[in-house]
Amino acid sequence: MNGSNIEHSLTFYDLKWDTDFFGVKSAKAILHKPLTKNEWDELKARFNEYQFISIENRNSEPINAQFIGKDTTAFLADVNVQFSKKLESTEKEIPNNITLNQKLKRDEQIIDIAKFEYSKFTEDLELAKRGGTELYQQWLSNSFERPDKHYVLYKDEKGNIIGFLLYSFSNQGCVIELIAVSESANNKGIGTSLVRALESEAYKKKCTEFRVGTQIRNLGAINFYHKVGCKLVGCHQVFHLWNL
Repeated sequence: MNGSNIEHSLTFYDLKWDTDFFGVKSAKAILHKPLTKNEWDELKARFNEYQFISIENRNSEPINAQFIGKDTTAFLADVNVQFSKKLESTEKEIPNNITLNQKLKRDEQIIDIAKFEYSKFTEDLELAKRGGTELYQQWLSNSFERPDKHYVLYKDEKGNIIGFLLYSFSNQGCVIELIAVSESANNKGIGTSLVRALESEAYKKKCTEFRVGTQIRNLGAINFYHKVGCKLVGCHQVFHLWNL
């Protein structure tokens, strides 16, 4: 990953995984605060080196949105809603049907559960035709047997996995990467149980908070994160720019 900063206003780096997966030279720009005209011009010049650029406009800054709309053909692909929850001590025991796993071996039950209705990788038709519909399955496949990837699994009385939560650790915090529950087991509190188990484990690991993001259109997920005590901490525009 080749990154660069312009006075901490933005971060720009290659997306090697995306380049390999989608077959186009890809990069990402994260705009941390309103850019000056010179900063924007310097960034814009780099866009020509890539075929696909994801531009994340943190906190949906109007000045940056104006630059993007005026000077590029980028379109709004997503509005990413970020949640956070402070972790506190808990004495609750983790139920027997929930397991905590590190370096988990590949399990097709997990991949079968991973059916996500909302995704910028499918709503962007160019990404969809380049394999965006299989991206989450590939994400999970790449997570198996890795020491930095952790799973909370919920199993039914027959030992079948009916819910999972994939997470990782970063800077005294914990990040929920993916969470899913089998369609046949929805509305039974399984998602809440997965999060509670994560909180307990993350607190033991000296984490101070966990973070998670979802799409603004995913009202079910937004309501769920509010239900488990999360607070809204950010709302970021995500633009996609294609140079094909």
